[in-house]
Amino acid sequence: MSPTSSSPDSNAAASAGPVTRFAPSPSGHLHVGGARTALFCWAFARGRGGKFLLRIEDTDQKRSSDAASVGFLKDLDWLGIDWNEGPEFTRPDGTIVGGGPHGPYFQSERLDIYNRYIDQLVREGKAYFAFDTPEELDAKRKAATAAKLAYRYDRAALKLSPAEVEANLKAGKPAVVRCKVPAGAITIHDLILGDATLPDGEVDDFVIRKVDGFPTYHFAVVVDDELMQVTHVLRAQEHFTNTAKHMVLQDALGFRRPTYGHLPIISNPDGSKMSKRDKDKALRAAVQAKGLTAPPTGTVAQERWTKWLGDKNVQLDFDDALRLAEALDVTLPEINVDDFKRSGYLPEVVCNFLALNGWSPGENVEKFDTAFLQQRFDLPRVQKTAAKFDRMKLLAFNCDAITGMDRERYVKLVREHGERYHPEFLQRLTADQFRMLADASHERSKTLEDLYKGNRWVVIADDKLAWEDSKNVRKAMLDGSPRGVDRLRELQPSLNAVGAWLAADIEAVVKGYADQHCEGQIGKVAQPLRVAVTGGTVSPPIFDTLAILGKASAMKRIERCLSTMA
Repeated sequence: MSPTSSSPDSNAAASAGPVTRFAPSPSGHLHVGGARTALFCWAFARGRGGKFLLRIEDTDQKRSSDAASVGFLKDLDWLGIDWNEGPEFTRPDGTIVGGGPHGPYFQSERLDIYNRYIDQLVREGKAYFAFDTPEELDAKRKAATAAKLAYRYDRAALKLSPAEVEANLKAGKPAVVRCKVPAGAITIHDLILGDATLPDGEVDDFVIRKVDGFPTYHFAVVVDDELMQVTHVLRAQEHFTNTAKHMVLQDALGFRRPTYGHLPIISNPDGSKMSKRDKDKALRAAVQAKGLTAPPTGTVAQERWTKWLGDKNVQLDFDDALRLAEALDVTLPEINVDDFKRSGYLPEVVCNFLALNGWSPGENVEKFDTAFLQQRFDLPRVQKTAAKFDRMKLLAFNCDAITGMDRERYVKLVREHGERYHPEFLQRLTADQFRMLADASHERSKTLEDLYKGNRWVVIADDKLAWEDSKNVRKAMLDGSPRGVDRLRELQPSLNAVGAWLAADIEAVVKGYADQHCEGQIGKVAQPLRVAVTGGTVSPPIFDTLAILGKASAMKRIERCLSTMA
């Protein structure tokens, strides 16, 4: 049977609704640009009664890993983007998504399929073996550059006779397979960008199978889109010119052509590309500003540190970068979906915001859920120019969502966030104490992370608490007569006598002292109390703060503060 006999009927596929796909290369967690592409593909298909398909393009062995692909799947699942077909994935609740009739969905497991089609093209004279060495090709590229010409492969391999080709193959000489591109201009039809024509000769004989035996991206994607019955290809604009190569292959193999739509890139507000390297740039800038020549203790191993500092192309792995950022007090820019998850953003807010990066529903509608997106998403309203990622707007969206949700949902979500990223809080606090902290933090939180980021005093050991060396701390503790530290010493015995250590009981004692000694101005004693037990001048309401901390820790910290600041 010829490989082309398995080609789907395009009319049958179209009648069942569109089939879109998202096909990431597994090189780490999902970039927000990729997440936006997946979201648009998902919404376009589902809103029209079609299917959304996921496959993993892992034929580039240098960039791929099983762990990375699992990261992608977790990111998509967190966003609520599920797939009708694709790799099987077990959700935290035990349900399984994925599978389907067109697998396997990892390209590295489909080599036999690709090779059958490559063999067909070679037999038909539409592709050929090429034995040029990297050195030979590099020399030709340099010659073209010197002559101020665009490099095009010169078809040197076609000068070999069939006998010479056979002899080279039998001898095990390294070879690639190149597609023999027919003469003529190539016109790309795009639902977003419109039509564009590449002149004759613009596309040279490109490689479709590498020396390592793996197909190139261009070949595998064409075969997979055909066999998996993909009707609409929505992807980033950086792939636009690749479409010409894909069309050449579709014609050579007798495949139908999917409908194409190329989406605008997402950039930083300054117009620069929103890249994973932005994190690395932030770390390098902080290291340079502090003049560090050695890694802070407990962050990066010396060998990795030396290699990283010595080569701007080397990046630290995620855990090293996270530890270094914490030690340097640097906030790394969120780039990947997992970054936003760790920073305490809500998945529904991230989806809402990403949808607005390159598309608008019109009618001044900005806040919507994914059900609305499925109903309204269309390609005519996708913009052609780059979308600028406005982090302040995203944060405002998230703040509105968090402060607007009911208290019970907030407590549930913020606790789950803590269990995942800040278990030390849950180990330190009882259920009642955590509830008090959550109640006190809800209306002040823009993200789920804010509760933990703003209340580190909770988990610092009593004998390790450090007091800020700031103007506000000095004013609260040492200015005036009597000083804040003096008032605190006077209040100490009364606090020590509080029995149940409930916020109301603590408040009664402190207010009684303020009425008697501070003309009712409770702030004159509340702020010294806050400094003593938290190390700074910002915390939840002081009576909640003391109750959350517990009597034993609170009194130890007050005593230590008095000894230190006396």
